Amino acid sequence: MTPVLAASALAILATLCYSGLCVISPFGNCRQCRGFGYALKTDRRGRLRPGKTCRRCHGDRKRIRLGRHLFNVAMRLHRDGTR
Repeated sequence: MTPVLAASALAILATLCYSGLCVISPFGNCRQCRGFGYALKTDRRGRLRPGKTCRRCHGDRKRIRLGRHLFNVAMRLHRDGTR
């Protein structure tokens, strides 16, 4: 197996695995707050406390995955174009 063919097969496998992940679990943890829903801050004693609500996920703790978002856009475009 040539290196180019192996790299192509690996890229196709990774794409299929990611698309399967987007179908099974369309939402993933927010990357900014790491799924907490708020920023962590420490008080004067060093204990962790909840801070402000996350601006990216608005405290929902989950964000739609990029692949699922692209799929939704494509399906919406197809649906609106075939009416």
